[in-house]
Amino acid sequence: MSRKDPKIALAYFPGLPIVGEADLDQLRSVGTLLNEAPLSAFDSDEARAVLAEADVLVGHWGCPKLDEQALAAAPSLGLFAYAAGTVKMQVSEAVWDRDIRVTSGANANAEPVAEFTLAAILFANKGVFWRRGTGDPGSGIADLTDPAWGNYDRTIGIVSASLIGRRVIELLQSFPNLRVQVYDPFVTGKQADAMGAQKVELDELCASADVLSIHAPALPETMSLIGEPQLEALRDGATIINTARGPILDHAALLPHVSTGRLFAILDVTDPEPLPADSPLRELSNVWLSPHLAGSQGTEIARMTECVVEEIRRWSAGEPALNEVTQARLATMA
Repeated sequence: MSRKDPKIALAYFPGLPIVGEADLDQLRSVGTLLNEAPLSAFDSDEARAVLAEADVLVGHWGCPKLDEQALAAAPSLGLFAYAAGTVKMQVSEAVWDRDIRVTSGANANAEPVAEFTLAAILFANKGVFWRRGTGDPGSGIADLTDPAWGNYDRTIGIVSASLIGRRVIELLQSFPNLRVQVYDPFVTGKQADAMGAQKVELDELCASADVLSIHAPALPETMSLIGEPQLEALRDGATIINTARGPILDHAALLPHVSTGRLFAILDVTDPEPLPADSPLRELSNVWLSPHLAGSQGTEIARMTECVVEEIRRWSAGEPALNEVTQARLATMA
């Protein structure tokens, strides 16, 4: 399908200042913008009037679900370009029945998460998070000869070669003295080799890793994927990083291991989220908590708009999408 000068509708939570004038200008460069104030629901006369003309729907955080009623109001819709990550809450079976192209900005959002993860890995291996207050700047290096610390001869275990997991593996190629292993049942050994990682099973990954970084999608099969057996397999002093989804890591199983100081943890996501005020994890010096900030924020949000603009350009030109979401692929995505 090819469309010249497509008519573009916007739908996302209007209280979020995530699409500025510069972003709107970018969208105008690839089509005609039907509304600058985003639709927050599809059941009003105003929304139906916009949808009636739309060839492209650009969604962002807070975009309503594209159900049968919404699609009935949008007879010309050919592309749903979602600027953020998962589209599971936005698409319905009716979308696939209409053969509408669906794209996600998850590839753009993967970049800051991968950068955060890389920094966390390097800092964890140096003990930056845990050795606060062990030495004053300029007074010498604390624990200079302690073999527990350093970014040399370390093994980094990646749980899932997702978009983010793959990008982390790619970034780690700049550090040849860090071995990279990956667990992913959907990846072959040859594919892992091409990424720059060794494919291993989950228990072997945990037993080998100095740092275990979780990047699996939140699926029924991945809930508590990292549980007591996997945590027990981790070597003393290993660090767990979770930037994926909180329930993939069994927090009840984690607590005894971090309470004794045997393991370290960097948790950008938790279960529940946020943690209760009285959670012991909040008090442990070997647990670093950040408020789900690894993903796009601030200046990084513009990258997701740029991704949407490129997806619209490609759809208009009849070119393949950058990050197309198909019904089959959706089942294994976050």
